[in-house]
Amino acid sequence: MTVQIQPAKYSIGSDVFDGAWIADDQQQGRQSTVLVFHGWEGRSQAQEKVAEQLVAMGYAAFACDVFGNGVRGDMAADNSQLIAPFLNDRALLRRRLVGTVEAVRAMPQADSDRIAAIGFCFGGLCVLDLARAGVDVRGVASFHGMFHKPQGVPDVQIKAKVIAFHGWDDPLAPPADVLALTKELTDAGADWQLHAFGHTLHAFMAVGANRPQAGIQYNERSARRAWNGLQTFLAEAMQ
Repeated sequence: MTVQIQPAKYSIGSDVFDGAWIADDQQQGRQSTVLVFHGWEGRSQAQEKVAEQLVAMGYAAFACDVFGNGVRGDMAADNSQLIAPFLNDRALLRRRLVGTVEAVRAMPQADSDRIAAIGFCFGGLCVLDLARAGVDVRGVASFHGMFHKPQGVPDVQIKAKVIAFHGWDDPLAPPADVLALTKELTDAGADWQLHAFGHTLHAFMAVGANRPQAGIQYNERSARRAWNGLQTFLAEAMQ
């Protein structure tokens, strides 16, 4: 198997985005595809590393770009200004998420009936909002995402299977937010799961994250358990 990364720009309206198609170059025909949404740093090599793991599991992957072509943050910096417009305007975020799925569905390599999405931190919020939009994808998986419900967009029935991998001590999603999310998903008719890991902070999947005073720290055990859980989830969702 040889993993190939192909730049794939796509458009949503008049805006251009910088994606990448990642797949085993020996695979032929349309492939089950997992969209990978980035954190607050924007498009980065971290997405591609995750995508390569998905390819090893037998899927193709697509590294998504929410911010737009050329808009990038810094992994080591505060990127609050990059995500603020989307947190303040969840309708804008919804349009970009739905447009991304439509763009990938139109790609000749993708099996349009077998698409799922995963995301980390801000990307975890993105995939939850994708499900909240009622998009008919097989499943979405949020890793240490933010949970607060969007305002200014209609409530719809959720079609996608939903799983959230959550550090119980994550200050960005306290217990009240967790309970609110479970009620929201139940009310929306979702097939949902929540995997909460004790003694685990925000960004527990991010190797090298080590700012416990800010509630941010990599946790090898929780990361391993979450990734194992993702494999089971995707196998079921993509059937």
